[in-house]
Amino acid sequence: MNFALRKPETRTARPRIEPASVIAIASGKGGVGKTWLSTTLAATFAKMGKRTLLVDGDLGLANVDVQLGVAPETDLAAVIAGWVELEDAVTPIMGGSAAPGGFDVLPGRSGSGALAGLPAEEASRLAASLTPLALQYDIVLVDLGAGIEENVMRLARACDRCVIVANDEPTSMTDAYAFIKVLRGYAPSVQPWIAINIADTRVAGRRTYEALARASQTFLGFRPPLAGIILRDLKVREAIRQQKTIVQIDPNAQAALDAAQIAEALLRGGAEGVSVAAN
Repeated sequence: MNFALRKPETRTARPRIEPASVIAIASGKGGVGKTWLSTTLAATFAKMGKRTLLVDGDLGLANVDVQLGVAPETDLAAVIAGWVELEDAVTPIMGGSAAPGGFDVLPGRSGSGALAGLPAEEASRLAASLTPLALQYDIVLVDLGAGIEENVMRLARACDRCVIVANDEPTSMTDAYAFIKVLRGYAPSVQPWIAINIADTRVAGRRTYEALARASQTFLGFRPPLAGIILRDLKVREAIRQQKTIVQIDPNAQAALDAAQIAEALLRGGAEGVSVAAN
């Protein structure tokens, strides 16, 4: 199996000198809202005027296309099989990255598990392809599979930063710490960040973050920065049901505003100085 990039065509005509920031979105376990945050951040960065690509890097159970309500003509499985070029597998959302508020998606093979057993060589080649692809965008988001298996880490190692999504469930916190620990050993140059999702209050979200940050400081010798806290919001479920981003259905919803703060924090470099209101 083999695949390669072709030169950018008119869709990506704007030249870039520096590659985009490549940000992985990860979680130690499933069910914490990782893919929801990935799609929401993609829509948020696009709304900010950033040319954005979202890569569905969940090689075992891709579902970005399902959450966005699109039926891509081709996907990463076809790329890896050598049937299409990487660029040709990109699916435009809301007009694509060249349109106001639109972004691009590089979909996986939804729900099939076809890429779960991808050989290490092919996974590494896929990870390496993110670098030249990033020359066409301002932001590249990679929605990783949940957990700490090797192909997840291979893709994470190709990124600049990694946002680990967690909530206050003990298993989520334990698995998030495990992800941070493995990432630190496997890809020490990748900066881990923490995003707390589905928090009942900001104080409770901050408490969850502090528990993870203290464990990292005590046992790993560093304190991952806080990307942000997303409050529990029923509009999230509504957006998922409608197969749209929450930015589309209600940009003023609390979860959309919280995701926008995370996007801004990622752009400026940290959210540690953000005050936490007691609500």
